[in-house]
Amino acid sequence: MGPEPSSDDVPRPWPGAWHDALYGSGGFYRSAPPARHFATSAQGIPGGGEVLAAAVAELAHRHGCTRVVDVGAGGGELLAAVHEIDPELALVGVDVVDRAPPGTGMPWLVSPGGAALPDGLAGPGRTLAVGHEWLDVVPCPVVERDASGSWREVLVRRDGVEVLGPAVAGDDLGWLERWVPEDVARAEVGLPRDRAAADLLARLGDGVLLLVDYGHEREARPPGGSLTGYRDGRQVAPVPDGSCDVTAHVALDSLVDGLRGEGRRVELTSQRDALADLLPGADAPVPHELARSRPTAYLRALARRAALGALSAPGGLGDFGWVTVVVPPPGGAAQ
Repeated sequence: MGPEPSSDDVPRPWPGAWHDALYGSGGFYRSAPPARHFATSAQGIPGGGEVLAAAVAELAHRHGCTRVVDVGAGGGELLAAVHEIDPELALVGVDVVDRAPPGTGMPWLVSPGGAALPDGLAGPGRTLAVGHEWLDVVPCPVVERDASGSWREVLVRRDGVEVLGPAVAGDDLGWLERWVPEDVARAEVGLPRDRAAADLLARLGDGVLLLVDYGHEREARPPGGSLTGYRDGRQVAPVPDGSCDVTAHVALDSLVDGLRGEGRRVELTSQRDALADLLPGADAPVPHELARSRPTAYLRALARRAALGALSAPGGLGDFGWVTVVVPPPGGAAQ
């Protein structure tokens, strides 16, 4: 008989392997700030963080929020930019590692990672809770149809090799039957993301929940799924060994459906349309006269306009989904 296989060689369901790869003791998010490996609207795009922060601050003001909580805050880039725009807003960062920007004194809550949220999210004042590219790294089951067309769970080894596991049943099967078309051969089950968002909303009480992520709706589900990896700015195979980010698109329609409730206003729009609504006129041409009278302001204005263009681009960041849930205060109506 040959040697017994090591634990690394034993295939297991993707959710556990994915969670350990990102949030375990040697996980990807514990070893280096995400900004070293990929760019987001909040960091990595010159001027992008300032534009996104202006939109977040406007959303907070529009709904009477005095506090902003950023779940999956990375290095606190978005919150630092919000503070520059409005120092009066109370800010709280949430991530698996305390990376509060130096010198800000910003309160920070350390999270277990993934769908798990720390205690202490509730606080004084009406809160805007932001999950910016948070749900795409909440691990979820990966499934694939077998030769008969039945859904089977995909198991994975630490080196990324996959095998088909047991038949999908229960709530996961019900989710697939409702939200995934018959022509899709491989998918990610969105239930853990739906439940994580509902948990964050429940902890919020009254206030506003903003979830920003790349995703799709039923008729546009990718036929081969969307699970992938990123390392050093490049897309790579999703190997759950802690060496790369592992991510998958969010089922935005299922997410919206799970967040509906009496008295709440739930909206799904594109990042392009959301920025146009929150920052009207921000794409207007920069007056050339400003170059002579205030050259530094002119260059900053040009950079902001270019960043807005990048964050609004069709086929790119502009297609990100913005899910906004407004919960009225007791006795009030959603604004």
